[in-house]
Amino acid sequence: MFKKNESFFDQVQKSAKVRPDELLKLANSVSQANLKDEATLRGLIGRVAALANKPVTKEKEDQIVQAILSNNMPADLSSLTKMFNNNK
Repeated sequence: MFKKNESFFDQVQKSAKVRPDELLKLANSVSQANLKDEATLRGLIGRVAALANKPVTKEKEDQIVQAILSNNMPADLSSLTKMFNNNK
């Protein structure tokens, strides 16, 4: 998935047009967030969507929130990607 000679941050910056400092700020806020609080989750989803400049439908937001609150998040990247790409 990632090229060996490029850093993770370089690849994220190229593919998602997200600066490493913004990604680190987001990671820091997630690490301190109460992920069992629906309002907090919806705020984080909105921040990620804005940062990536990708719209998230209300239906997709609801699906993500429900998956996190029920501890039903996919364990691997392939399944997570399918979850986000399903029902576009």
